[in-house]
Amino acid sequence: MSLLKILEFPDTRLKDMAQPIVRVDKQVQQLADDMAETMYDAPGIGLAAPQVAAGQRLIVVDVSENRNDLMVLVNPEIIARSGEEEMKEGCLSVPGVLETVRRAEKITLRALTVQGKTIELEADGLLAVCIQHEIDHLNGTLFVDHLSRLKQNLIRRKAEKRARQSE
Repeated sequence: MSLLKILEFPDTRLKDMAQPIVRVDKQVQQLADDMAETMYDAPGIGLAAPQVAAGQRLIVVDVSENRNDLMVLVNPEIIARSGEEEMKEGCLSVPGVLETVRRAEKITLRALTVQGKTIELEADGLLAVCIQHEIDHLNGTLFVDHLSRLKQNLIRRKAEKRARQSE
C-alpha cells in the first residue's frame, strides 16, 4: 500500500466526472487499499478516487469512532433519499474549511463491493452525509458548490493564495 497525493481545490481535475468501473480487478482493489491508507493518514472519514487523480467511480468511507469499519463502494449510486438535515462538512481537498451543507437525512445506496458483489444499504446521519459528499466528488461536485456564491468566492481566493504560497 502507498499514500496517494490528495488534489486540493481549486485543482480543475476535481471537477471531472468519474467513469464507471467496468470490472473489479486487482488494480481496483489496490487503488481502494491505497485510498483507504491515504484517508486514514490524512485523517479523514471519506475519500473519492477523483480526489487522488483517479477518474473512477470508487469511494472509501469509515465514520466509525475506532477507525475499523472501512466501506469500499464501487460505482455507488443513491437510489432513494428522504428527509433533510444540515451538518458541518469539511473536505480533504479543501483543507481548513468547515461549512454547513444541507443534504438528505436518509439514503438508500446500491454499489459493488471490491469482490464485485452488488449490495444495497440504507444510511442516515453522518454515514449518509459522508456517502453523499463522496458521490458528489464522483460527479465533479465539491461541497463548496453547495454554498452561496459569496462563500465560494472567499474559499476560492484563500485556496488560490495557499496554492501560490506552496509553489
